[in-house]
This record gives sequence, C-alpha cells and structure tokens, in this order.
Amino acid sequence: MSTGTDGADESLYLPDFCTSRAALANVLIVELTALILTLAHENVGVGFWADLSRTSLFLLWIGLAGAALLCWMRAPLNRLQVARGSAAVLLLITVLIAVISAGAFYLGRSSLVQDAGVIELFPPELTPFLVRNGVIGFVITALALRYFYVTHEWRRNIEMQATARVHALQARIRPHFLFNSMNTIASLTRSNPAVAEEAVQDLADLFRANLSDKRDTITLEQEYEVARTYQRIEELRLGSRLRVDWKIDSLPRKALVPGLMLQPLLENAIYHGIEPQPGGGTVTVTGELSGKLITIVVRNPVGDYDSEHDGNRLALANIRERLGLMYGERGLVKSGRFDNEFIVTLRFPHVETLNEA
Repeated sequence: MSTGTDGADESLYLPDFCTSRAALANVLIVELTALILTLAHENVGVGFWADLSRTSLFLLWIGLAGAALLCWMRAPLNRLQVARGSAAVLLLITVLIAVISAGAFYLGRSSLVQDAGVIELFPPELTPFLVRNGVIGFVITALALRYFYVTHEWRRNIEMQATARVHALQARIRPHFLFNSMNTIASLTRSNPAVAEEAVQDLADLFRANLSDKRDTITLEQEYEVARTYQRIEELRLGSRLRVDWKIDSLPRKALVPGLMLQPLLENAIYHGIEPQPGGGTVTVTGELSGKLITIVVRNPVGDYDSEHDGNRLALANIRERLGLMYGERGLVKSGRFDNEFIVTLRFPHVETLNEA
C-alpha cells in the first residue's frame, strides 16, 4: 500500500469498530492489558484483585469509548490518507485517554468517593497520572495501528494474488475445447443450422461470462446458468456419453458466490472423468442447504488413471482461496478419489449481501 493520492482507500486498513466482533476483541485486549499492567504494579496500598479491578474498569472505559469514537469517526477517517489518518487516530485516542484520566482523578476527589472510603483506589496526583497514561496509550495505539496496517497489507496482497488467478482462470479457454466446439458447430451448420446457431450463442455467452471483469461475486443462479451453458456445448460434442444430473433444487438461487465456481468443477469432471472413458458417464451435482450453510458436491467417475491433473489442482486451489477470502474459515473445499469416483465438496455460508459475507 502506497501513501500516494489514493488515500480514500488506504485508510481502510482500520477495522470496523462498529461490529460486535470488534467490540469483543477490544474487550479481550483491554483485559489482557489490564492483567499485564497489574502484574507490573507493586500493588502498594491495595491488594492484587482490587488493583486488577480498578485497572480493568479504567481501561474498559478507554477501550469502549475509543471504539465508539472510531466507529463514529469512521467516515471522515476513511477520507484521509494513511499518514494523516494514523496521526488523527493517535491524536484522538491520546486526547480521549487524557480526558478519561482527568475524569477518573477528579472523581477520586469527589465527596462520594471520600465518603465511601475508597480514595486509595484513585491516583494521588494528576500530572504524573496523565503523562503515564498518555505515554502508555500512545505506544499501545501505535502498535495496534501498525498491526492493523500489516494485516491489511497481507490480506490485500492475498486478494491481489487471488484476483490475478481469477483473471488467469477467466482467460484460460482450453485450446482443445475451443477447437472441438468450432468443429462441432461447423459440422452442424449444414445438418442442423438451428442447433448450430444456438451453439454459437452458447459459446459467445460462455466467453462473455469467463472474460467479464464484473463477475467476482455473482448469485448462485447466475453461476448455475454459466455451468449449464458449458454443459450444452459439451453435450453437442460428446453426445450421449455425457450425462449431468443436477440435484440443486433446494439451494437458494440468490445466494452470493465467487464467480467461476461451478463451471470449472464441471469442466474438470468432464475433461478428466467423462471424456477419457469410452462409454462416458454421469456427473452428479448435489446441493443442500442446512441451516445457514450451503453444501455442493460434484461427483464424476474415474478409471485407473490419475484424476489429479495440474489443471484440476489449479481450479480447486483457486476456488478454495476465493471461498476463503469471501467467507474466511467458514468456506471449505474438500476433494479426493473414493473408489471409482472423484468427489469435490464445497461448503460455505448462505449470504445474500456482501456485508453478511
């Protein structure tokens, strides 16, 4: 990530502090910091647990207030460049720590605390208390920003690599497939012009879907149509040798999936499983929705040859990486040969908006 003119995107390395997941992580980090600071104290005048309780309460004020402040300031911070955005966050958190520290100090001087007899839990002097908390808060915030930045850079690099692989997969039209398809169409132009015209349209649709730059995330219905288009072209070439059994009626067609997910699996099943066998075979695609999880299983027969070709591994690795980027650990790809079948299983959450993913 550079620090050039595209600052609107560069400040996005900050996580979204408005989410419940970020709030939970914030609380855990605050409690861990409180424990470390308490262990570093000499606990003069108070016991360990009392010191831990007051430190935890104080840091929770800072942590939750800081998260709320960054959530509220998310939009203006996103318009800043990386350096300015980071400096703004450091300044905001440092001022917030100073305000809360001063509030805690003056609370300790109130009659309510003095009457309760717990004044020893509050700092005796304001300036050392403010300086100490400000320095610690500044260092911890700077380290956190550095962590967020490095994490964002790593994820961005992974996404760029995945995007490059997607584009390579989109641009990779197997020469033998194109050659065979054109030969099939040429042979149909005289015997069955109507079918030849449909095949040309299907081939054009398939190329359009494969080469489009706007299909990173599509609906399951759209992905199914791409796979069916590819199937129709291959059926013209292989005839009765190819059979595809679709059992996906229970799947939600509006669910979002990475583009080019089913079609490469169908292509590999036909190319590596059906075509080498003289009698052909059946590719079975089964879909199931269980709770909020979608499972798709693609099965094809295999002979006594190795079904794990480089093209097959490339497509599976590509799908696995893109499911991981879109769904995190909730996206799963498993594959392997079982007896005389090669089986690929996809499992991912049912989401219909990118925010859910």
